[in-house]
Amino acid sequence: MPATSLADWLRAESDDALAELLRTRRDLSTPPPSDSTVLATRAGTPGSVARACEDLDTRTLAVLDALLVAGADVVPAPLAEVRALVGADVSDELTRLRARALVWGGDDELRVPPSARDALGPFPAGLGAPSPVLAATDLAARLAEVGDDERAVLAKLAAGPPIGRTRDASFDVSLGEASTPVQKLLARGLLLRRDDQTVELPRELGLRLRGGVAFDPATLTEPELPVHPHRTATVDETAAGEAMEFLRQTEALLRSWSAVPAPVLKAGGLGVRELRKLAKDLDVDEARAMLVAELAVGAGLVADSETTGPEWVPTTLTDSWLASPTVQRWMTLAQAWLELPRLPGLAGGRDAKDKPIAPLSEEPRRPLAPVARRRVLTALAQLPSGAGVKSVDELVAVLAWRAPRRGGRLRDETVRWTMAEATALGLVGLGGLTSAARLLLEDDRPGAVEAMHDALPAPVDHVLVQADLTVVAPGPLEPELAADMAAVADVESAGHATVYRVTETSVRRALDTGRTADELHAMFRAKSATPVPQGLTYLIDDVARRHGRLRGGTAGSFLRCDDEALLAEVLANPVAAEYDLRMIASTVLISSAPLGEVMEGLRSAGFAPAAEGPDGRVVDIRPSGRRLPARARAARARPGEQAVLSEDQASRIVSNLRAGDAASARRRGSSVSAPTGGGADTSATLELLSLATLERREVWIGFVDSRGTASQRVVRPVRVGGGVLEGTDHERYPLHRITSAALVED
Repeated sequence: MPATSLADWLRAESDDALAELLRTRRDLSTPPPSDSTVLATRAGTPGSVARACEDLDTRTLAVLDALLVAGADVVPAPLAEVRALVGADVSDELTRLRARALVWGGDDELRVPPSARDALGPFPAGLGAPSPVLAATDLAARLAEVGDDERAVLAKLAAGPPIGRTRDASFDVSLGEASTPVQKLLARGLLLRRDDQTVELPRELGLRLRGGVAFDPATLTEPELPVHPHRTATVDETAAGEAMEFLRQTEALLRSWSAVPAPVLKAGGLGVRELRKLAKDLDVDEARAMLVAELAVGAGLVADSETTGPEWVPTTLTDSWLASPTVQRWMTLAQAWLELPRLPGLAGGRDAKDKPIAPLSEEPRRPLAPVARRRVLTALAQLPSGAGVKSVDELVAVLAWRAPRRGGRLRDETVRWTMAEATALGLVGLGGLTSAARLLLEDDRPGAVEAMHDALPAPVDHVLVQADLTVVAPGPLEPELAADMAAVADVESAGHATVYRVTETSVRRALDTGRTADELHAMFRAKSATPVPQGLTYLIDDVARRHGRLRGGTAGSFLRCDDEALLAEVLANPVAAEYDLRMIASTVLISSAPLGEVMEGLRSAGFAPAAEGPDGRVVDIRPSGRRLPARARAARARPGEQAVLSEDQASRIVSNLRAGDAASARRRGSSVSAPTGGGADTSATLELLSLATLERREVWIGFVDSRGTASQRVVRPVRVGGGVLEGTDHERYPLHRITSAALVED
């Protein structure tokens, strides 16, 4: 009795099982298969088999390897032989493999697609080719004759792979006496010579050296993942502190590139010099600077200007992002990272041609990066709330066991990069997933925002002014106080407690924004939890005394001053010629240059001018930085969402597949060919279908859908008219899309 083919096995499966197969192996449904033969052919291609194996764990792959060792790709293999090779029960794994159509048949005749050997490699289970000669000999006696040096060679090859390259492979027993371990093993027939430089360990000997089983039992069990138990609140608060630091670094990048945009390399990306400058400006290492830059671009806050001299310039989204509450700014970056189709960790490395990979270039683009991130975060979400992994390497080992064929050569590095990036963004803290991240994985954005809001430290409404003119913010400041501090002081060190320093330049900057000395004094008195040092009071008064005595407006621009001697001093300075300053009255100078340039020139020359508006009040004319129009971002589906069929879609495909099977099996009787295309004559088809409707007989039709996919259906017509055939299945078939038709005779 011939073995059951995959197509026959699929025909015998239930509709629910076929629907689950199509949902599990998404590539089988595109385009929809016309019948089970097409489905089986597609399921057996090497590429499809390789994709189906990507989500299998090490134990399930071991069972598939054991089936190949048993030759199930050529002849049916019994379950007992597979169980003996694995050394354990394999019922669950076979169920999983059958559900993916990677194994079919009963327990006495298990089969796998012939292409599985191509997909899994030439040495299933790390074993070599069989040797009929060794199969008929006493291996124990043969092994007892070998020495320790020969046994070491056998042990190494038995661990896999079973081949080794050596110059001794060319040894010919008939031409001399064996002297090396490899030569001795070749002479004994315990190694097979493949070519002049390659030897192979026979399968029978490999199994014998492994104790009769194809796999080390320890490798078939998922590694343990040790964790540290933490309070959930501790994890959330620790991660929130990291998130605030990342937001500060992103703000610093946006302000830096607003003032001086970084140039785009000719080949695209960010240059080494610009990266080093950015890292210095942000006071971080280059890896963190690359991540900040990648997310700023990924979130649409920065874009390539795409001009003749392209630069990385903040977009108009930057201003609204900077003005948003802290938790909303975090959500923007966290969502952008989850959806980012790039691997920022690749930047700084080298490509296949050993050329450096620049940040923001095309090389780090990986469309499946969001899927890889969610896989790591999902593994953390399976841990108890508050639990954190003790070691990232242990998490790498667990994920590698769960899907050893997923991720390619970057499989393990992607896990490490994901953990580092998630920690920097505040999605992971102390090795565990935060409450906000768990909600974000469930697409509950409002819940994630609320969870992060609860974890963030409450804004403080005071600072600590020190005698050395430094100001310590013991936590995140309230927005109004933060704006005041940013205006009157410079950040000296950032972190959970930010240290500002007040200088003459920073005080003058605050006065340039329109703040007065009295307002600055009042702010420090009201907001400082420590006494305001006398030195700070003197500094503010001294700068304010000189500030604004010289006033500028637009003419181009003008300067006015009640102190004629001061204007004379300005005219005597080289800055007057540089900006074409000239006197039009004893207290007024004008210039053709813009007021902002004149102000900067005068400050560089040692003066302390202030800009004024039409009403004479001091105004802030400092440029806010360059901006690009924000570009529309394409709506991104949840990673992996498009790769899953809905139940309704799978059900329709299965229904059409069953119709194709019925059509292939039952097409008999009178038939007509119906040419397709606009204006085609469908009279013959209409006559045949009308007859079938009157006699209530089934009809086989060839049909091309709107996407151009051809299929075969068996339909029982209930009505034909208006250019449409309507069947008992409530499907409607336009007559001009029916390519052929035939009556079905029972």
